[in-house]
Amino acid sequence: MTIIKNARILTGSGTAIEKGDIVFNDKIRYVGKKYEGEADEMIDAAGLTVTPGLIDAHCHVGLFGDAVGFEGADANEDSDPIMPQLRAIDGINPQDRAFCDARSAGITTVVTGPGSANAVGGQFAAVKTAGVCVDDMVLKAPCAMKMALGENPKTVYNDKNQSPVTRMGTMALIRELLFKAVNYRDELELYREDSEENDKPDLDIKLEAMLPVINKEIPVKIHAHRADDICSAIRLAKEFDIRVTIEHCSDGDIIADVLEREKLPVMLGPTLTDRSKPELKNLSFDTYKNLSDRGIKTAIITDHPEITIENLPLCAALAVQHGMDIEKALSAVTLTAAENCGIADRVGSLEAGKDADIAVFTGNPVMFGAKCVMTFIDGKRVYGS
Repeated sequence: MTIIKNARILTGSGTAIEKGDIVFNDKIRYVGKKYEGEADEMIDAAGLTVTPGLIDAHCHVGLFGDAVGFEGADANEDSDPIMPQLRAIDGINPQDRAFCDARSAGITTVVTGPGSANAVGGQFAAVKTAGVCVDDMVLKAPCAMKMALGENPKTVYNDKNQSPVTRMGTMALIRELLFKAVNYRDELELYREDSEENDKPDLDIKLEAMLPVINKEIPVKIHAHRADDICSAIRLAKEFDIRVTIEHCSDGDIIADVLEREKLPVMLGPTLTDRSKPELKNLSFDTYKNLSDRGIKTAIITDHPEITIENLPLCAALAVQHGMDIEKALSAVTLTAAENCGIADRVGSLEAGKDADIAVFTGNPVMFGAKCVMTFIDGKRVYGS
């Protein structure tokens, strides 16, 4: 058992605890004022700030290998625009340097997966940022299905002289897949109800991968920058009664009334980049304040390697500089990020019973100048001394 004493504790789910203690092994056992019990290790954190381990709710850590070029480029299997059967865990390299960079910034969970080359790119996974085998790092897999609208799949498949080359084509392919998945599920259910009267459908690995989506067990992370693409994502969610989160959302200000009405989670970013393509022309850090002030559940993301993973706290600090509430900014990289990704039962806040994923900083990590000095994952120190 380890105890961190005398810290300013930002639990992520309540008010700050001044000169508080947190006790943990692999799980958090106690958070509060002075702890009276014993522990095997005591860390005096006087003058330091303790937070939940930070979470990047949308990135490609481990799938675009740092400094290794094509050999590490495993995020886009762009040989077919419809690839729901791809699994992030089959491509993640735990030895990617980005995992080390994440730990040094207090980031303990990354939600990582396929890129946006395909209309349907495959399955995302939520993984811890320490480990040598991805199977031991998995927090939840699959945690989402990746789809992409707009410029990216259009550009990739136009270069191949292959469909889709329009937004209509992208949506038509996605819609066709969803119709087939619904029919496949219905046929399976009929077979299970009465195997003598109904034939079992032939195995289809793509449709099998879509079953958690149409059964609303996992959401679809829909890459959508432009306002009309965001509306298309919302339309798709309603048409097929599936759960959807909006990824990137560069035109969030333009579509804010609709997002507020529909109450969809938003993974906002990457924002610390140039406006490198037409879809990014409205990119602004002001969007973080404008969406979160409306009560829209907004997570801050890096989209690593677009913004390198260790700069997640910097992105949050820039959001605060542009008017985002400090508590909402911290939540955007902790509890809100976890809730948006369906993993808040384990991570995102410092509460008894949750995973002991803990970061220790010299100050609030969403303020400029704060430095991570220690990181714990499942109670084990993975950074700092």
